[in-house]
Amino acid sequence: MVDEPGAAPESGTRARTRRAILDAAVRVLSQQSSASLAEVAAAAGVGRTTMHRYFPERADLLTGISHDLLEQIAAATERARPDLGPAVAALERLCQAYFALGDGLLLTMNEPYLFTDPVWQKESESDRALLRLVERGHAEGTIDPGLSPLWVQTVLWSLLYAAWMHARDDEVPEHDALALCLRTLRKAVAP
Repeated sequence: MVDEPGAAPESGTRARTRRAILDAAVRVLSQQSSASLAEVAAAAGVGRTTMHRYFPERADLLTGISHDLLEQIAAATERARPDLGPAVAALERLCQAYFALGDGLLLTMNEPYLFTDPVWQKESESDRALLRLVERGHAEGTIDPGLSPLWVQTVLWSLLYAAWMHARDDEVPEHDALALCLRTLRKAVAP
């Protein structure tokens, strides 16, 4: 079922089914962006009728993925505690938290419909937390003040994309790809 603003919370079963569909969709579509709704339904272990009850059209599924990923980014940002400790350490925690969202964010970056969705064009609280973190790093002297907060944000997402692709396409273990990402990030922002 497509999310409606102000809609009542889903029951446990409905929420689990929706979660299974969204997780399967991210897995399937990140590997093959042209996969059908039937392929996503099969990967989720649900029938096509159930799939269509939750997401009647492909656009509805992509919108659901988009909104779900924004919620996951918000939760990852909160878990990373960007306001605590030295700025560079907080930036590394944020990078690690975002890295864990790999397939979903990789799909978002590779799927034009998702990346151009207006919800991605609005500055979120997660964006603002990252920008504040960089400004704090400037004040601490731990992040190069010649690098604007927006530039550091762009570099972070670019490095994450490179790390995800390196792990996927070059079959590098994820922990190695993340280690390279973090090392490069530290060097990129150093004063």
